[in-house]
Amino acid sequence: MQRYQNPSLILESANIKEGKVHWTCPSNIALIKYWGKHGLQLPKNPSISFTLDNAVTTTSVSYVASNDNRISFDFIFNNSRRDDFKPKIQTFLERISVIFPFLKQLHLTIESTNSFPHSTGIASSASSMGALALCLCTLEEKLFGTSMPKNEFYRKASYIARVGSGSASRSVYPVAALWGEFADIKDSSDEYAIPVQDLLHPVFQSFQDHILIVSAEEKSVSSTIGHALMDGNIYADSRYQQAKSRLHFLMPALKSGDLETFGKILEDEALTLHALMMTSNPSYLLMRSGTLSIIEKLRTFRMSTNIPAYFTLDAGPNVHLLFPENYTEIMSDFIQNELSQYCNGNIINDKVGLGPKV
Repeated sequence: MQRYQNPSLILESANIKEGKVHWTCPSNIALIKYWGKHGLQLPKNPSISFTLDNAVTTTSVSYVASNDNRISFDFIFNNSRRDDFKPKIQTFLERISVIFPFLKQLHLTIESTNSFPHSTGIASSASSMGALALCLCTLEEKLFGTSMPKNEFYRKASYIARVGSGSASRSVYPVAALWGEFADIKDSSDEYAIPVQDLLHPVFQSFQDHILIVSAEEKSVSSTIGHALMDGNIYADSRYQQAKSRLHFLMPALKSGDLETFGKILEDEALTLHALMMTSNPSYLLMRSGTLSIIEKLRTFRMSTNIPAYFTLDAGPNVHLLFPENYTEIMSDFIQNELSQYCNGNIINDKVGLGPKV
């Protein structure tokens, strides 16, 4: 927390006026998965993700003066007060109060809405914590008249978002982001993500991601618990090395437009993630029968058509189908005719996106 600690960010009580800031932040879909952490939300292996476009969280933070000298806030999600979410947000705000000491001089009302189901494996914590971190960085600028270069603003937002949710560090950038120290990429860090759009072939910058919602129910095991279970997983150390090795081969494929290598690594990573869950102690299973049916149908379709369409999964049962933009029409027909039965027609048509919006 030393990097951005700033004890001078204290407001003159008489000058505190009420106000509001807003951000919309997208979710992301990891290509190389982050699963396992240490310290304060630091990753055991580097990860890379595509930033999405339609799966977003919109957050506003209203503020008024408070004399309590403590973190004080209300949280409203999808227009309903949600006190069950408050402990996680409380912990997050307490942790970053050394960066934003003025938070203890304010009462916040945090209002948040998702364009997709919460806690179903579409990285809702990434978009929500990303949006909140961006709001807080903007709040500092608004209250103190500070201003940073654009790249530094987003790097600070990424650092702060990471404290709330590791994957949120990647959501503050357009197109694609890498988080975690990786020898092949200059300036990569465990403390924040960096944008890697410039390292991607044009075919990936307009990639489509159609998300099939096999189940909108809340996950039986949260990602927080899943990460913790990696500490006792006998495959953990080899997994962390495997992730680095796969990233080493994925980066040239992303740069050259090598769809076949990209697809193989993408699908292997998805299955590895769920294998780690099944080999945890206690073990657990987040895939559903519909998940497996979609995967089998897709692989059969790909073999018969040679269309470079591939699947990945986050920590949940829902399937992301990724493919180049020029195959959108034929893939939409395939999804509607062959796959929609496994998700009751609940599909989010998404794509690689341009990042957060103020």
